[in-house]
Amino acid sequence: MADREVVFLTRDVNIVTIPDGNHGTLSKGQEVTIHQALGSNYTVVTDYGHMVRIAGIDADALGKETQHLHTLVSETDSKAVEKNCWEVMKTVYDPEIPVNIVDLGLVYHCSAKPNADGGNDVHIQMTLTAPGCGMGPVIQSDVEKCIRALPGVSSVDVEVVLDPPWSREMMSEVAQVQLGLF
Repeated sequence: MADREVVFLTRDVNIVTIPDGNHGTLSKGQEVTIHQALGSNYTVVTDYGHMVRIAGIDADALGKETQHLHTLVSETDSKAVEKNCWEVMKTVYDPEIPVNIVDLGLVYHCSAKPNADGGNDVHIQMTLTAPGCGMGPVIQSDVEKCIRALPGVSSVDVEVVLDPPWSREMMSEVAQVQLGLF
């Protein structure tokens, strides 16, 4: 998002503060500036200069529409579920970095295994850009929620690992160009 857009909240809205990950609420009528609108969430700056995240399901509070992903396959076999998992993880962003967590190199492993109930058990191994990242649990929860909503998924285990530690060499070439590191 090149231009910052100033909006007034149309209703009270739940937020997560950045970078500490605490939960709070902003009031109807409060002025915010949309800093980043990537994936399904919004990073905004309040009129007091605080950076917060507003979930995509609350887009209407910003006068925006909820975004939908149109690249998913309809099959529910383990291979299709795994493909869909990678697609939805590309909609998850660190609210401070304009690159999705897949291109950022935070996702180390994704597998979907069929279970006895006819669904799939999904296991994700991911890391954080820094071990003490306050937004870590929020990003982990975002991954779990978007995968749990996929058809054919029975259970989701999102494991945050710190070994190997993340480094910028893990980023895709696209991400490095996007961040001006190339």
